Amino acid sequence: MRALVSLLFVGFGLAALAPAARGQEIPALTTDGFAVPRPDPVFAFPRDHGAHLDYKIEWWYLTGHLYADEGPVPRRFGFQATFFRSAAPRSVAASPGPTAFGHDQIYLAHMALIDVSTGHFLHQERLNRAGWDATASTTTLDVRNGDWSLALADPAAMSGAETLTLVGGIRADARFALTLVPKKPLVRFGAGGYSRKGTAPTAASYYLTFPRLAATGTLTLDGRALRVTGEAWMDHEYSSSQLDQNQVGWDWLSAQLDDGRELMFYRLRTTDGGTDPASTLTWVDRDGRTSTAPFRWEPLTTWKSPHTGAIYPQRIRLTTTDPATGAEAVFLVEPFHPDQELGGSLGGVTYWEGACRILSPAGASLGAAYLELTGYDRAVEALR
Repeated sequence: MRALVSLLFVGFGLAALAPAARGQEIPALTTDGFAVPRPDPVFAFPRDHGAHLDYKIEWWYLTGHLYADEGPVPRRFGFQATFFRSAAPRSVAASPGPTAFGHDQIYLAHMALIDVSTGHFLHQERLNRAGWDATASTTTLDVRNGDWSLALADPAAMSGAETLTLVGGIRADARFALTLVPKKPLVRFGAGGYSRKGTAPTAASYYLTFPRLAATGTLTLDGRALRVTGEAWMDHEYSSSQLDQNQVGWDWLSAQLDDGRELMFYRLRTTDGGTDPASTLTWVDRDGRTSTAPFRWEPLTTWKSPHTGAIYPQRIRLTTTDPATGAEAVFLVEPFHPDQELGGSLGGVTYWEGACRILSPAGASLGAAYLELTGYDRAVEALR
């Protein structure tokens, strides 16, 4: 925490790629019996958009920026919709019990919406088990938690031709129904979709992303239906051990730049306040090709949550190298509002997830982003 209150520097050349587990054989299974991601994956779609029950943890994560045409200045919103799947320990899954309600899979979902003009922030979480108002298909993208859902409009669609539908909301306060169409191909982060998260042979995930989706649909707020358009980002990750034992959480950023490129960045924080070498920054070019680059991550201000007392970095300077020119590129990450913390009353994990603007050092707008900050309230034990 002391490193965050002061300026935190991550040196250039630290590591754009995670170190390989040299001399360590990657096991087929974790000690508790779950599959381990392995190099050189071969994906098959639409099947691999769906759930992978052999792996312990999985999530489908969407964030975006929406605009409602109301008068001379469009009304702006940010949204988050995340569907989590977590497998119960094998001993629990194998225990006898009623077949109507599965106890081997637990489904958590988070929804959030911020009205940028007012700072009004809404969020809700749900926790269900398989067979109790929650499910995830293993053959295509079709994830549901109550009346919240994320699915392929055409279940037979192949990668790159997908149209997605998202239905969500926050209690009776807000409701959204969106159609999401990729504006560039599916991106496989890491080595062909195999993303290292640490030196332990099990610390890895499969990481698939649609970095820019055209969003259209309806947002119903305070009983009023608004037609909205905008752009979204979608991640799908699955693994059985996302974090190394010496890691407490991460800072993650998805940025959609106005020039048609994207940035994905994550900094894996260690127990001593440092940065794990597996941390990385990846550029996505206009055609969907990826390249990694060195980075420097400097929190300039912090915000203390009145809800949990956690202290989060806020205004951040991100320095990297532009692969198109080889020149230094400097971005300021600036949240629209500080209070975008999501409490973990059901899932046990409290984190900050917020809509941000991307600015040049001179203050010019360069794009939009979402920033995720975990492990500031407590270490994220569930992902080890």
